[in-house]
Parts: sequence; C-alpha cells; structure tokens
Amino acid sequence: MKKVVTIFVVSKFITYLVVNKLLTIVPEACINKIIIPTIIDIEASGFGSESYPIEVGVVTYLSQRYCRLIKPEQDWQHWSGDAEKLHGISRDLLHDKGIRANQVCSELNELLLGQTVYSDGWVVDYPWLIKLFYVARMEMKFTLSPLENILTEGQMEKWHDTQEVICANSECQRHRASSDAEMIQNVYMQTQQYTKSSSTPIQF
Repeated sequence: MKKVVTIFVVSKFITYLVVNKLLTIVPEACINKIIIPTIIDIEASGFGSESYPIEVGVVTYLSQRYCRLIKPEQDWQHWSGDAEKLHGISRDLLHDKGIRANQVCSELNELLLGQTVYSDGWVVDYPWLIKLFYVARMEMKFTLSPLENILTEGQMEKWHDTQEVICANSECQRHRASSDAEMIQNVYMQTQQYTKSSSTPIQF
C-alpha cells in the first residue's frame, strides 16, 4: 500500500513539474508501460496542391485538448464540396469564426514545444502544416511524425476493429480535428494490449 501511494505522489509531482515547465517536456508519458502519444489531426479544404488547412486539433499526452478553426488566407481559394460534406465546416464559418494562421501557429508552438507529435495521415497533414507555418512566417517548434513509426504489427492488425468498437460505444463525431485526434489516441492506447514482446520494438 505504501509503495502504491509513493508511486502516485511521484507521478503527480512529475506532472506538476511538466505542466509548470519546471521539467523538460518529453514526447510521450509512460506509466506502467502505457504509452500515451500526443496526436494531431488536420481538416482541410480538400485534397491536392491547392488545398489548405481549415481546422487543427490536438490531444496531448497530458490529455490537454486544443482545437482551432483557421481563417483562410486571401489567396486560399480552393474548396471541395465533397470535403465539406465530411467535416461539415463551411467557408462562411471559417471567415466568421476562424483564427489567423500566425495565432494558430504561435499557440501550437507553445503547446507542443520540443515534442514529437504523431499523425495517422502524415502524408497529407505534414504538407498542410508546412503551408500553415509558411504563411505565418514562423518556424515549427515541434516535430511531426507518422503514427506508423510507433505502431507494432499487433496494433496494426487490431486497429480497425478497435476503432469501430470505440466509435460504437461513444458519441464519435468523425472528421472533426479534435474528435479525430482523441479517437486516434484512444485507439492507440487500447491496442497496446496486442503488443507482444516479440513484436518490432517501438521507436521514438
């Protein structure tokens, strides 16, 4: 019992140090070998080189949530009606409620400073994030990495089925950035039970 209390107190103290920036931020929190990655998800105007980010959502390893609609730049004119049907975000909403790129980038840098952040759609999310920071004329202070880099073979095999169960048992609003980020993090944590010691080691 005394050992359990000691571990709890130490865990709470470490969390306090991290939150108050008295301890260097690490990419993932590992408690009892449970890895909690920070996840980012981006919704966009569509696909292709002319598309651009319209919403960014993050769930950190400390369960901090972040979500912002992004006000389109003047020369961001691409728009896909099919994409709008999926995410439900209109151009009018972006112009009315969206935040300027420089503010979004500043907030992301402050929240994610020094971390490795994971995306399940890196091949599209990375170019959109680069475009966002480019127009803001700011340097990205965190690293974006494919989620596949930390998935084992066992997790990959169970990913789809686990995702379906989680969505069925919750009010799963797909194709909104923060909701998707939270769902991805939950699926990752749930599928860790399928990670075997003989599987490919997790790399960070």
